[in-house]
Amino acid sequence: MLVRIFRLAEVPIEYRSNFRHLYIEIAWFGVASGTAINFLNIFAARLGATGFQIGLIAGLSALVNLLLALPAGRWLAKRDTSRAIFWSSILYRLGYFLWIPLPWVFSNEDQIWLLILINFLMAIPLTPLSVGFNALFAEAVPLDWRAYVAGIRNVTLALTFVISSIVCGYFLKFVQFPLGYQLVFLIGALASVFSSYHLFFVKSIESKSTTADKRVEGRLPSPERPAPVKERLFARNLPAYLRLDIWRTPFRRVLLVLLAFHLAQYLAIPVFPLFSVNELRLGDDQIGISTALFYTTVLIGSTQLGRLVRWLGHKNVAALGAIGMGFYPFLMGFTTQVWQFYGLSLVGGWMWALVGGAYANYMLEHIPDHDRPPHLAWYNIALNTAILAGSLFGPLIASQLGIRDALNIFGVLRFLAGAAILIWG
Repeated sequence: MLVRIFRLAEVPIEYRSNFRHLYIEIAWFGVASGTAINFLNIFAARLGATGFQIGLIAGLSALVNLLLALPAGRWLAKRDTSRAIFWSSILYRLGYFLWIPLPWVFSNEDQIWLLILINFLMAIPLTPLSVGFNALFAEAVPLDWRAYVAGIRNVTLALTFVISSIVCGYFLKFVQFPLGYQLVFLIGALASVFSSYHLFFVKSIESKSTTADKRVEGRLPSPERPAPVKERLFARNLPAYLRLDIWRTPFRRVLLVLLAFHLAQYLAIPVFPLFSVNELRLGDDQIGISTALFYTTVLIGSTQLGRLVRWLGHKNVAALGAIGMGFYPFLMGFTTQVWQFYGLSLVGGWMWALVGGAYANYMLEHIPDHDRPPHLAWYNIALNTAILAGSLFGPLIASQLGIRDALNIFGVLRFLAGAAILIWG
């Protein structure tokens, strides 16, 4: 059955095992995402978490990523990628199990802070997992097959996410709080275990490749920038080590407009669960439906992305998608009925399909092929800076201005960020 669904018969025999495990791995990860990860912030909101506390759940993770990304890359470079990624995933996903017993032992307020602490600790193994998975994917999937495999993984993720989020939303409607959430977290934790299990069987098909291949993957320095051989040279060559010269190239504009976009994006994200729970007073089943509608249009929109990119180009598609994403928080500020919320989810998913599918390729168009790792490292710093700042300041702005007015402002900021990509990107 799996061979027919994923057209494995068309794949050379030596690649089939990796492809099959990558498909099943992402399917289980979709279940974990649609259950435990999807409902974590909603659970925190129902415990009485403030916007600042919800922001800390994502913000501290971004801070850890900022601090550990470079050491994680150096750690991975000295180890077998497959084994390092597998054990990082195990350590990270064990944290899901720690969410489950909290209601049995702690008060609501204590649970909120423990969720923040657990997610902070989970971010430590998550950093090498995030940094290294792309390298593992490149080692496990030949270049000619990467778009094919990535496309199937994206569709599989969307389908399992949509189905699991709808099912869990209805499940939470009929099971008493907090037991329903504990069971949802258990489902997500078990799904993450199965995801890691299949990740274990993803092997490199390269002989750790050539020096050039590893350089593209960010595992070796480029010949133009040899690594210091003595620690005393590090301080003397710190600007070169950090590649500050990148900020004197045209790529600076790309970094700045994407920083603006991600900041506008993440200012609103921690406010959404507060709005749905405290303002609209939606049930868990309604939140699950809205999430499923969002990702359904992400899936549909992704199928049209290639045609739009051929017509408009990656930059313009990313810019128009970012502008369109401004409608999601802006109109949400005026929303009073659940059907309006559902409509916004459909629109928001379509717009995210555009920007989410195009902005990475728009960025790569402005990066020299021989010098990708340091450019992408600076993008990672910009992204996590935006996540940290948005997660902390978004709820603060909402508390000062009111949630609805804050959402209107965040929508305008997204409009402006999209316009900046269009004009200056």
